[in-house]
Amino acid sequence: MNQPDSIRILIAEDHEIVRDGICAIVNQQENMIIIAEAENGERAVQQYRQHQPDVVLLDLKMPVMEGVEAIAQIKSEFDQAKIIILTTYDTDEDIYRGLQAGAKGYLLKDTSSEELAAAIGTVYQGKKYVPPQIAMKLADRITNPELTSREMEVLTLLTKGKNNQEIASILKITQGTVKFHVNNILSKLGVSDRTQAVITAFKRGLARL
Repeated sequence: MNQPDSIRILIAEDHEIVRDGICAIVNQQENMIIIAEAENGERAVQQYRQHQPDVVLLDLKMPVMEGVEAIAQIKSEFDQAKIIILTTYDTDEDIYRGLQAGAKGYLLKDTSSEELAAAIGTVYQGKKYVPPQIAMKLADRITNPELTSREMEVLTLLTKGKNNQEIASILKITQGTVKFHVNNILSKLGVSDRTQAVITAFKRGLARL
């Protein structure tokens, strides 16, 4: 039986079977209760407005509105919102973007039920919960030079197999400018050629298949 002071939780997860599993784990805890569920980021924002839960468990990759955008939207309206990212994605870019948007915790879905409960309790108390392996990747990301928005556009096209001429045509810039951006990308990613840049982009979460 849930106590009157139970931690009220909203779960945002697009896969129903995963959502049911998380609910089962949370409902086993004596001091926690699921008060709302959402199947996408937009619905998560709506549910937060309606219920204003104590803690949100939110996936990064969801339809309609992705997790980072949902976090930013919720935090813009409710500055004290306590959000934990619960995801399968552990690349440094995902971790960085999620925490930068305002999440207070970051967990992978293979975490234990004990750690999930501990994370919820910690974030509920106003503290952050970032496991050591996640913190290490975040530290690596912070020390990496930031790519500009134009460099990100060029890198995205590189991952799609476009050559300099094709990139120049798509972005309506000169091939010389493309070459300049590619050189900057190689330097910032610490690689020596385009193939390594593409591999690194996928590995770090800068691009997706």
